[in-house]
Amino acid sequence: MPGGLAALLDDVAVIAKLAAASVDDVGAAAGRAGFKAAGVVVDDAAVTPRYVTGFTPDRELPIIWRIAKGSLFNKIVIILPVALLLSWLLPWAITPLLMLGAAYLCFEGAEKVWEAVAHKKESLAEKAEELNSADHEKKMVSGAVRTDFILSAEIMAIALNEVATEPLLARAAILFVVALAITAGVYGVVGLLVKMDDVGLHLSERANAGSRALGRGLVHLMPKLLSALSVIGIAAMIWVGGSIIVHGLAEFGIDQPEHVIHDVAVAADHAASAMGGFVEWLVTTAGAGLVGLLLGAVIVAALHPFVKHKH
Repeated sequence: MPGGLAALLDDVAVIAKLAAASVDDVGAAAGRAGFKAAGVVVDDAAVTPRYVTGFTPDRELPIIWRIAKGSLFNKIVIILPVALLLSWLLPWAITPLLMLGAAYLCFEGAEKVWEAVAHKKESLAEKAEELNSADHEKKMVSGAVRTDFILSAEIMAIALNEVATEPLLARAAILFVVALAITAGVYGVVGLLVKMDDVGLHLSERANAGSRALGRGLVHLMPKLLSALSVIGIAAMIWVGGSIIVHGLAEFGIDQPEHVIHDVAVAADHAASAMGGFVEWLVTTAGAGLVGLLLGAVIVAALHPFVKHKH
C-alpha cells in the first residue's frame, strides 16, 4: 500500500505539472494572440468614449459597465463558439462574414460623418433633454454594443488565426482568456478616461498648489480629449472597416486595391526615408480609410431614402 500510494502521488504530481504547463502555455498563447490584435483593441478603446460623451457624471460608469457586459457577451457567448465552429467546419466563411461586418463599420462611420456635415445643430436645451432621456441612453448603449460586436469579431478572428494550429480545447481556452483580458483592459481604460475630469475636480480642491494646478489642467483638458477621441473613434471605424475589406478582397483574388495602396505607400516612404517607415504606415492607413469612407458613403447614399422616410 505505501508503495502504491507513493506511485499514485507521483502520478498526481506529474499531472499537476502538466496542468501547470498547460496553463502557462494558454497564458503565453493568449498574450501573443492579444498582441496581434492590439491595433483593433486601440480602435475599440477610441470608439467607445463617444457613446458616453455628454451624459451626466453619475451615468458614465453605469453606461460603460452596460457596454462592457454587452462586449463580454458578444465575445464569449456569440463570437467564440461561432468562430470555433467556423474554423472547424467552414473556415472559408470567416472572411466573408468579417467583410460583411466591416461594411457595417464603414456605413456607421460614414453616417456619422454625414450627420456632422448635413444635420442642423440642436440647441443646448434640446441636447440636454435628449441626453437625460432613458431612451437616448438605451440607444447609445445598443449602438456601442453593435459596434463592439464587429470590432470584437475582428479581435477574436485575429487571435484565432494566431492559434489556429492549437487543439480545439486549447483554442477555446486561449480565446476565452483573450476575451476577458481585452474587455477588462479596454473598458477599464475607457472608464478611467471618462472619469478623469472628476479626478481633476477633486484635485483642484486640494490645499496643495501643484495639485490644484494639475486638477484645473485635467478639468480643462478632458472634454477636449474626449471630443478628439470621438472623432478618432469615427475615423477608426472607417479605417478598420476599410482594412478588412481590402485584405478580404485580396484573399478572394481581387488584390488591385491592396497593391495600389502598398505601392503608393512604399513610394511615399522612399521619398521620405528619414521617417523610418512611418510614412508607409500613414499612407497605408489613409488608403484603407479612403476605401472604407467610399464604401460607407455608397451604403449611406443607398439607404438614405429609407432612413429619411423612417424618420
